[in-house]
Amino acid sequence: MQFQLSTNERVEYIDVTDRVTASLDIDSGLCTVFVPHTTAGVVVNEDEQRLRSDVERVLNELVPQGAGYAHDDIDRNADAHLRAMLLGEHVTVPVENSALVLGTWQSIVFIECDGPRDRRVSVTTIEK
Repeated sequence: MQFQLSTNERVEYIDVTDRVTASLDIDSGLCTVFVPHTTAGVVVNEDEQRLRSDVERVLNELVPQGAGYAHDDIDRNADAHLRAMLLGEHVTVPVENSALVLGTWQSIVFIECDGPRDRRVSVTTIEK
């Protein structure tokens, strides 16, 4: 199963937990959320406004845009590729009673690193 996202900012933090939950087709097992893009990632973390700002700040500090990366000669988005590598392209979450097993403050979060863009998110489930 897949769903589409349209991002509006170069770096954007989008809670996709409800969309993933809506796609669950098993009672018990595993759910993998995969981002088939090289300039975006997916993580499990808290969806809180100040944390969103902190994530963007840390990504900018760790991998600043326009820092003379070789790939910038091609697309001027090397920072987005490097940030996505740090974030990762997938997460796997247990499923019990047709629900994601997430902690109290955990959400599945898509992080855009090279927007605005139209994106796809793939959700695959494996029944226990």
